[in-house]
Amino acid sequence: MYLYNQLTHRIQKFRASKKEVKFYSCGPTVYDYVHIGNLRYFVFVDLLKRTLLYHGYKVYHVMNITDVGHLVSDADTGEDKIVVSARKKRKSAWEIARFYENEFKKDLKKLNCIFPQKFPRATEYIKDQIEFIKILEKKGFTYRLEDGIYFDTSKIKDYKRLWGKEIKILPGARVEMVPGKKNPTDFALWKFSPKDKKREMEWPSPWGKGFPGWHTECVVMSSKILGVPLDIHTGGEDHIWIHHPNERAQALACFSKELSRFWVHCAFLRQKKQKMAKSKGNILTLKDIEKKGYHPLALRYLFLNTHYQKPLDFSFTALSFSQKTLFSLKEKISHLKEKTKRKKISKKALMIKKEFKKIIGQNLNSPQALALLHKVLEANFLENYEKIFLISDFDKVFGLNLLEKKEEKIPKKVLELVKKREKYRQEKKFEEADKIREKIKKMGYEIQDTKEGPVVKKRIL
Repeated sequence: MYLYNQLTHRIQKFRASKKEVKFYSCGPTVYDYVHIGNLRYFVFVDLLKRTLLYHGYKVYHVMNITDVGHLVSDADTGEDKIVVSARKKRKSAWEIARFYENEFKKDLKKLNCIFPQKFPRATEYIKDQIEFIKILEKKGFTYRLEDGIYFDTSKIKDYKRLWGKEIKILPGARVEMVPGKKNPTDFALWKFSPKDKKREMEWPSPWGKGFPGWHTECVVMSSKILGVPLDIHTGGEDHIWIHHPNERAQALACFSKELSRFWVHCAFLRQKKQKMAKSKGNILTLKDIEKKGYHPLALRYLFLNTHYQKPLDFSFTALSFSQKTLFSLKEKISHLKEKTKRKKISKKALMIKKEFKKIIGQNLNSPQALALLHKVLEANFLENYEKIFLISDFDKVFGLNLLEKKEEKIPKKVLELVKKREKYRQEKKFEEADKIREKIKKMGYEIQDTKEGPVVKKRIL
């Protein structure tokens, strides 16, 4: 199995340090619904985990929940995102964090992602983060400013190793320097609470009442739960410039070891060539997608059809094509009948299975793996039971529930449209009736007109 490693800037053969892969993924900051750009990353994480499992590895997977400390600016200025959200929604910061954590997990379930073994929350590891910062302080890597305790990145010789190239100004808001910072790349380990008001989320520490910086929680939780070094650490490509170099720097300072052997990043989902982000106001949630009649697994198929390292330009045209393709796949698979009695799987079928493993093992080449799936369905030299065997095998990685036949309750809104269409048909207003049929089709349902009346059903998915 081969993966692109951001630490070495090349594709490398992956081998776990022990029998069980120590796998850590940067999770969501739970101040709002995650958008489909975030979800592209989480589907990539699931694809990587499924591929590891497919290659025979045991995987211990941890994904953090950031419920404190992520400021609205990467320059260590501004308010905590969760506090801002709580104020807008007139809820407590704790209520906001728990609500959106649960909503995030619902989205993962809809996208058929295998849950990590642990979802540690930043607020559950405050004492551990304080102890960690004390070690950094003792080793001489910290300094104090008026607003908090900072990490001196100049003391890490290869701090920029993950970057791969030199850049003049860090992405985000790093242009705005916190007064007193020694270096633009220095970051807050512990932020002090405002002197004039009480924060809802704050804790006592040796340096003063406050809360941990965003970049410390992942190092502390990953090392505490999985140990150092990790085998794989994942994140979005934006983490290459700030968050992950900061994590790595702290681990080198504290443990004198690399935090992770492999760093793997997923490219952005874009809309009209722009990164999808809340700050740009161009986001869509999974709920938005579903309201328009798209199934979550159609979105998963869309993600899998582009390599994780390539930017993916989202459009509803592309999503519609993905849904149509997935419906067609499911339709064909549902009609596979075993015309012959089950026999031993042929060498040709086993060779295809071997080819699939090689393709997906080459840096998670999911587009080529999907192409092989389509070829299997059309292959005349394979028996139907062999096709079912291979589809079932491939779907361990794809996670598209290709063999699942599940009846779904028809929504009331769809049934009302069916009734309205039938009324138009009776009145011979066929143009209006056709418009409603198209509307129903876009919602993921189809109508069959029979002598007994219209029959509506969910398009197979």
